[in-house]
Amino acid sequence: MIAFMAQSKSEIRSLLDGANTAPRHRFGQNFMIDQNLVRLVAAAGEIAAGDVVIEVGPGTGTLTEELLASPAARVVAVEIDRDLAALLRERHAANERFQLIEGDALSGKHELNAELLAAVAAANVTHAPAVRLVANLPYNIASPLVIELLLAGVQTLAFTVQKEVADRLRAAAGGDAYGPLTVMAQLLAKVELLRTLPPQAFWPAPKIDSALVRMTRQDRLGTRASDFGRFVRQIFSTRRKTLRKAMSMAGWPAEVVLAAVGFDGQRRPEEFTPEELLRLFEAVGATGGAPGAQ
Repeated sequence: MIAFMAQSKSEIRSLLDGANTAPRHRFGQNFMIDQNLVRLVAAAGEIAAGDVVIEVGPGTGTLTEELLASPAARVVAVEIDRDLAALLRERHAANERFQLIEGDALSGKHELNAELLAAVAAANVTHAPAVRLVANLPYNIASPLVIELLLAGVQTLAFTVQKEVADRLRAAAGGDAYGPLTVMAQLLAKVELLRTLPPQAFWPAPKIDSALVRMTRQDRLGTRASDFGRFVRQIFSTRRKTLRKAMSMAGWPAEVVLAAVGFDGQRRPEEFTPEELLRLFEAVGATGGAPGAQ
């Protein structure tokens, strides 16, 4: 087996030149060039022997190589860029612990790539100790992707992402960053911001800070997740209205539900915690107002 070290900026540029390509903005490509960061991201995944590790957006493979050095972990890498997929295939074709999925990690706004979903399901069926995401996520798919992976049963997600996305994942009710992503994330996982990262840790350097985030699955939604997600998106579509007004606009029996849960209908939807919104969803479902909410 070839031994690899974390790639420097010059090495990444050389690999891209050799593949006759360059960083592509449309794929959200910002490569990690801080070797200490590569090791930090891998360590944040808390990988154990036998785990299946998903990496979305492996790029030239600097984190991939760190992951493959982990004890007996199998790496499933998902790369949309055909030039980089060819590069990864050439470098790791001989490694039986490496699987490459060439394509978009998402097949729709709220749907995982079928091959990726099958890989997660297969790992769960074969009782792998854990399925984990460890990745430098492309910024343009990070928000929906982390939720869909949690719903698919991925136990730990350790990833770098734009700081503003990290802020949304861990926001408190009432803040500007608080929204449907926050609510779903906090009812599906424990969210930790491990470190803020400067633009200089990446190339090309993004215009804003990034963050290293870890999410540990703690699913409180179960089979209700899809219905609850639609409910939250609907109620936040009128987030500046009062809760009473928002419920009436959705056609839900506001007074009956508010009396059942004891909420102040003059508060705005954005002021309610994820736990309170789950209670509201259950109460609406009890009146037949939200499909599948009971």
